[in-house]
Amino acid sequence: MKHRHLEQTRSLRERLVDEINCLREEAHLLPPSHRREMLLRRAQQDETAMQIDAWLSSPGLRAPT
Repeated sequence: MKHRHLEQTRSLRERLVDEINCLREEAHLLPPSHRREMLLRRAQQDETAMQIDAWLSSPGLRAPT
C-alpha cells in the first residue's frame, strides 16, 4: 500500500490555532453537555500539542544523553 505524502502549506502551529478556535467557538454555542466538554478537552489537547511542538523545535533543545 502506498502512502500519500501531502505537502503542508501551513505550519502545524497555524493549523492547531485554527482548530482550537473552531473547537472553542463550537463549544461555546452548546449548552453544558458531554459534547461541549469533549470539544473543550480537544482544544486543550491541541494547545498541549502546540507547546510540545514549540519545545521540540526550540534551538535550545538538547538531545538526550
